[in-house]
Amino acid sequence: MPRPNLGVAMRRRDLISLAAGAAAWPLAAGAQQAEMRRIGVLMPGTADDSEYQTRLAAFTQKLSQLGWVDGQNVRVDIRWTAGDFDRRRKVITEIVALAPDVILAPGSSSMGPLLQATSTIPIIFATTADPVAAGFVESLSRPGGNATGFTAFDYSIGGKWLELLKEITPDVTRVAVIRDPVTAAGVGQLAAIQAVAQPLRVDLVPINLRDPEALERGIVTFARPASALLVAQSSGAAVHRERIVALAAKHRLPAVYPASHFVTIGGLMSYGPDLVDEYRQAAGYVDRILKGEKPADLPVQAPNKYELAINLKTAKALGLKVPPALVARADKAL
Repeated sequence: MPRPNLGVAMRRRDLISLAAGAAAWPLAAGAQQAEMRRIGVLMPGTADDSEYQTRLAAFTQKLSQLGWVDGQNVRVDIRWTAGDFDRRRKVITEIVALAPDVILAPGSSSMGPLLQATSTIPIIFATTADPVAAGFVESLSRPGGNATGFTAFDYSIGGKWLELLKEITPDVTRVAVIRDPVTAAGVGQLAAIQAVAQPLRVDLVPINLRDPEALERGIVTFARPASALLVAQSSGAAVHRERIVALAAKHRLPAVYPASHFVTIGGLMSYGPDLVDEYRQAAGYVDRILKGEKPADLPVQAPNKYELAINLKTAKALGLKVPPALVARADKAL
């Protein structure tokens, strides 16, 4: 009786196994593709803006630490609004059309249009001022809808900005407030500043931030001795920060800003939260949404830390003597 050819039998078994494996490959690939989650990200600046790149990097790095790696198990779709109202609405429509599992929104200027565009896609906001007053959530502890996130501050911080301004420039009697008039944050911050302006004997002049040319005309018309600027928090102010800081220097206007990235480019003084950390924390909420939690059940959180920053070189150029007690309180003195 002839002996079986074991080599041929083994090769035949290997070929059958390979064929079965090859048949399973498309199924495995399909399963892997099905596991890919999607995050839509709205950023208010431009792709070459270093400040917003830093915030975006903090967000994606934290996501990676939590196990979500772009291109592996999640796809991150980023859209830049460039601080433009019409473009903002366009990219919001694009993001919503992608039907992501969750959307990261930067702040108040994007939240209104986003909530008009979708009431079902979960939204995490990173730097929104007073979302209850703006109507974005029902309450801080129980947001109730499809949005939650992190506040940049409440409106009362506007009064603190004016107090700091008077501390460094006690002779100032006229203050222009640069704000976005179409957002609840722009209206609310101005109201908070107005509440302390009369006791401090300061006349306020609102300057609406809608386009760079109108902003410049407003500052040129306003500028005169014993005058100063307050810049309210908005994505438009952040996008146009270089122009605003340059105009303040040109017209020798002391100014207080809402965040330290204005001071690092020459602004006089700022007081506000660590906005990069806000994006880092937002990644934690995105992680929880991707794991099945609902925005309605995640409480809105306030910033953990506020920073006071002073540019001593700018103060010197303006002929201001910064009180030693103010310097001692500063987290950053450049």
